[in-house]
Amino acid sequence: MKVRFFGGFGYTADTLNATDLAKQAYAGGVAMGGDLVGTGEAPNFIAWAIRDANSAPLQRVQVVKVTSGGEAVYDAACSGGATPDASHRCPENGASVDIATCTTTDGTGAGELKALWTDPDFVPGQRATYYVRVLENPTCRWSTWEANRNGTPPNPDLPTTIQERAYTSPIWYIPPA
Repeated sequence: MKVRFFGGFGYTADTLNATDLAKQAYAGGVAMGGDLVGTGEAPNFIAWAIRDANSAPLQRVQVVKVTSGGEAVYDAACSGGATPDASHRCPENGASVDIATCTTTDGTGAGELKALWTDPDFVPGQRATYYVRVLENPTCRWSTWEANRNGTPPNPDLPTTIQERAYTSPIWYIPPA
């Protein structure tokens, strides 16, 4: 998977849909790994993921926020054009795995997901760290593949499926002085 993550204060839907998205995102904020110095208003973030052609379709993009009070996870982009619900979660996308054959059904899995996201629980004076996590549709775990190849049932002590993930470097939000 290819994943990019930017934070700033002036990104718009036009930025998200621009043909030169990366150029505008770099010009209007900071990339993953950077410090975002606050202005008193809530920053907005661009999360962008592209599927690995040799792997499963993308299911969702999540923004993870870490503060001194703990961690919060928000679904920011959902496959199939769905939008996160009031609890910030994507609906199930219909992807499935036939454990007997390890055949997958893509459901509404995506080749690319993008989101313009603003923290719904933003506190201006609070330091925060944000990073992106991207989840693919489920696939068979290696041990399930081996059990199928050997003609034996999967090990009941192990999960039969996995969801591959990618993570970005964080963006550190620093409140204004």
